[in-house]
Amino acid sequence: MNIKYAAIAVFAAAGLAGCSSSGLNMDGLTSAGGKVFQAYNMSDAQIQQLSDQACAQSDAENTIAKPGSKYDARLQKIAKPLSKSLNGVTPNFKVYQTKDINAWAMANGCIRVYSGLMDKMNDNELQGIIGHEMGHVALGHTKKAMQTAYTVSAARDAASAAGGATVAALSASQLGDLTEKFINAQFSQSQELDADSFAYDTMKANNLKTTGLVTAFNKLAAMESGSSSAAESMMSSHPESKDRMQRIQARIDADKK
Repeated sequence: MNIKYAAIAVFAAAGLAGCSSSGLNMDGLTSAGGKVFQAYNMSDAQIQQLSDQACAQSDAENTIAKPGSKYDARLQKIAKPLSKSLNGVTPNFKVYQTKDINAWAMANGCIRVYSGLMDKMNDNELQGIIGHEMGHVALGHTKKAMQTAYTVSAARDAASAAGGATVAALSASQLGDLTEKFINAQFSQSQELDADSFAYDTMKANNLKTTGLVTAFNKLAAMESGSSSAAESMMSSHPESKDRMQRIQARIDADKK
């Protein structure tokens, strides 16, 4: 979602909520508009603090694979070549044990991979997907997505505290709403393709097989055609996997010349 239009939508909604028989409640409009403006202009430090809170809440609401367990050991091994600093933060990898097929990252380096996705992909394919999620962090996409989620969620009511160096502590319900909107946020097609390119370049720089991206997209394309409900959360926010697969294959072919 475009942040500008999200802000307009919230402002408009607040205005409607402030209507009375005698007309618009301008105090309500001004207050809501101020909160939206503050959320939209959050600093990098505030986004990091907000991501810390949201990630901790998400972890508390999900079953995490224990350190050293089968899933965790595999993920840490897969991610090791990719564990470099992203915009000054160190990636933190954990597995959510669920049949859902998804993976996401936040601006603070919180990267979560679902066991349902791990069951479908080999190690090299997972490296491609993780590299893609890291691209969203490195390229600033997750910061914008968090700003948008904050703006349109119940958490915006705490925006009045965002004028200083820190973000107000949010309630569990606010964090739950915020996290849900962040995870379900849709990146633009250009952002998705840029993250694909970041993943390709990162894999190539670390001497990892870039064909993993192609085969991962091939599998995702098959899931799309099968319309698996478990994959809906990941499929709904991405360009068609077949097109992405062809785009990466073209880069591989070009690099061979």
